[in-house]
Amino acid sequence: MTATGTFGLSSEARNLHWLLGNLVEEVPGVRSVAVVSSDGLLLLSSDPAHTAAPATTKRQDGPRGSSADLATIVSGIGSLTIGAARLMDGGGVKQTMVAMAEGSLFVMSISDGSLLGVHANADCDMSVVAYHMALFVGRAGHVLTPEVRSELRKSLESAQ
Repeated sequence: MTATGTFGLSSEARNLHWLLGNLVEEVPGVRSVAVVSSDGLLLLSSDPAHTAAPATTKRQDGPRGSSADLATIVSGIGSLTIGAARLMDGGGVKQTMVAMAEGSLFVMSISDGSLLGVHANADCDMSVVAYHMALFVGRAGHVLTPEVRSELRKSLESAQ
């Protein structure tokens, strides 16, 4: 998968786009994915407006079909769980999962304070989704430097 906005990006940024595309395409039941910075800004998205999916790929839209909505939800849940962990002396939050009647939401911390959020179908295999999220986090965590985060943010702004 090649993202429409990857021309001119660094190899690290292109690699992150590729990893996100693989997560969406290879994990059954995944509706949408967003990577959000520690300050709540959308960095990467599976929204077709930000990444190109092959015309034959049929994927259900995420919350209200908007990557901005998913980013807002992921950021809010991340903030809430971090606050709860502090109050409970629970240490760092690694993953949060919300099971709903019509879907599931997963939020996983990335090493730099960014968050990976996945909206999936209710019938998804949660362990498979969590496993692939952990793979993404492991591969992306060391790449999300301040420079790459800035580059990703600028590429999203120019795509809108």
